[in-house]
Amino acid sequence: MEQGTAEHELRARAWAPAHAGSAVPRQPSAPESAPRRAVPRQPGRPQRHSVRGQVLAALREALVAGELAPGEVYSAPALAERYGVSATPVREAMQQLAGEGAVEVVPNRGFRVCEHSSRDLAELAEVRAMLEIPAIIRLARALAPERWEELRPLADAGLAAAAHGDRVGYAEADRAFHHALISLTGNRRLTQVADDLLRGTQWPAGGSRLRTADLLADASEHTALLDALIAGECTVAERIAREHLSATRHPH
Repeated sequence: MEQGTAEHELRARAWAPAHAGSAVPRQPSAPESAPRRAVPRQPGRPQRHSVRGQVLAALREALVAGELAPGEVYSAPALAERYGVSATPVREAMQQLAGEGAVEVVPNRGFRVCEHSSRDLAELAEVRAMLEIPAIIRLARALAPERWEELRPLADAGLAAAAHGDRVGYAEADRAFHHALISLTGNRRLTQVADDLLRGTQWPAGGSRLRTADLLADASEHTALLDALIAGECTVAERIAREHLSATRHPH
């Protein structure tokens, strides 16, 4: 592949499993009103790492959107052809996703998208609650209201994406909100672990997807949590956080 052509910019395409052959490509699941995002660029890095980062971001979007279906196997060369890149950054991105539990390696075939059960989601929710709720309570007792108000634009972005039924956009806004919230602890390791756990809850389970109403309910809890924290209502904030992190609130 020549530099400055396909490696320069990834092309958004439909998806098909590795074993699908000439089957009709899978259609994107997001509603037509949901805006399509360009694959994010990562300036300032060597080009190969930049391409790998773009591929990784695009694959994560496809997983959240359900365009890469749980249980299906996808080959690196086929995905590389669809993106217009070489197979190497695709394999590297898929290996990282395998480490995150999103896919698993299928020898001589490619990568199978993992099917996450209700038990998987419940365990992730339990661990998130163990880590995040004590952190939120500690912060609620220490931070001034204006610090919480700084998170308002992130909560508003989540509401806007949810209102459009934009699952990928909402997933990004959800991660941004929780990242900013936990970052207030100043604990980088806690923030990274919380990020990884949240990402694990965003992979679709069994092909199911959140409805717009589910997205709006989830996004509204960000706003309600901020309102309680700004008002200094620690007990209310804890209750909202527990409900928000419950596995039953994330029926992916």
